[in-house]
Amino acid sequence: MDRFFELTARGTTTRTEILAGLATYLTMVYIVVVNPSIMAAAGIDPGAAFVATCLAAAIGSLLMGLLANFPIALAPGMGLNAYFAFAVVGGMGIPWQVALGAVFVSGLLFFLVSVLRIREWLVNGIPMSLKLGIAAGIGFFLGLIGLRGMGVVVDNPATLVGLGPLSTPATLIACGGFVLIAGLVARGVTGAIVIGILITAAAGLPFGLTEFHGIASLPPSLAPTFLQMDIAGALGIGLVGIVFTFFLVDLLDNTGTLIATTHRAGLMNRDGSVPRLGRALMADSGGAMMGAALGTSTTVSYIESAAGIQAGGRTGLTAVTVAGLFLLTLFLAPLAGSIPGFATAPALVFVACLMAKGLQDLAWDDTTEYLPAILTALAMPFTFSIATGIGLGFLSYALVKTLAGRAGEVHGAVWLLAALSAVKFALG
Repeated sequence: MDRFFELTARGTTTRTEILAGLATYLTMVYIVVVNPSIMAAAGIDPGAAFVATCLAAAIGSLLMGLLANFPIALAPGMGLNAYFAFAVVGGMGIPWQVALGAVFVSGLLFFLVSVLRIREWLVNGIPMSLKLGIAAGIGFFLGLIGLRGMGVVVDNPATLVGLGPLSTPATLIACGGFVLIAGLVARGVTGAIVIGILITAAAGLPFGLTEFHGIASLPPSLAPTFLQMDIAGALGIGLVGIVFTFFLVDLLDNTGTLIATTHRAGLMNRDGSVPRLGRALMADSGGAMMGAALGTSTTVSYIESAAGIQAGGRTGLTAVTVAGLFLLTLFLAPLAGSIPGFATAPALVFVACLMAKGLQDLAWDDTTEYLPAILTALAMPFTFSIATGIGLGFLSYALVKTLAGRAGEVHGAVWLLAALSAVKFALG
């Protein structure tokens, strides 16, 4: 084990790695509660979605630990699951089986890009400002869904959206849950999000808003979602934009997480590049394809892995530990099924706030950089489409740079993506 994971070489021990894995797990285990509720909104059986979430997290984390030897855990990505359920299935009327097929095809495309080494051209070609705008926009999109789930935001025929009745018990408890999560995180409490979700759910018991179904049992059946993806349907011409969105967000999300976590762990090369990037991205893409086969949205690297790194995790043994813990979580389905929507919604809003933090790094003194990024971020929630926000971002970046006389600063990858977005908008 020492030789395989390079424990001594990286200045760590088995005990430290296992404790680091536990720290990472506690910060991201909320996904086994939140993701099934989002998948259920797409018509997917919540029990099967729970099993798929646990298995996707376990398999993805195991691949990352064994292939790339990084202390980075994977699970179905926040934001992409909301895009899957509310925009693709709910908004466009695409059957969830076809949407899963689109996730699989995007994962396969991601894998090919990783193997063929096109990744550097794409990743390096997209400006940091648009990467920051996309991340923040997905956060705003997620935040809108969370606020609606809390009852804070409701439909309003005059203004499109409005403030909901804050006096209802569910909304009051949900607002308290958000404040609780924020306070626990501010205090540095490990597992703050999952603790906040559990306390919020428990607060609903006296009002009959929460039904307790138990703690442990054998895992639910995976049959309703296992291999139900419709790949043929996903290859239809009308779904090209959906596949592209899954692919692009997956690529940007994983690359950004890899850069941030490897830098924090001291594993980055001196020239700023990420070692074994190809293996890490293959683990990510493999996790995405496996997740689609199991029945959940795109699996991505989790920035919460920073918690384990902070605890001393430096090798893939940390990720392998996380994988083992998610397998054990399979037996906690009754507890996960007891969590109502108003208890998970505050977690969505909190994650949204974290994702918007990156906007502080924009070049606010350069209009050609911050304007397209902000347009990208604003378009996603207001059009209720991550794909539309990305497309407008690339188009505006290329056009604003050109009109400013700085077309030479636009990378070929941006021109390509802007052209594809223009064609998509023209075809409706």
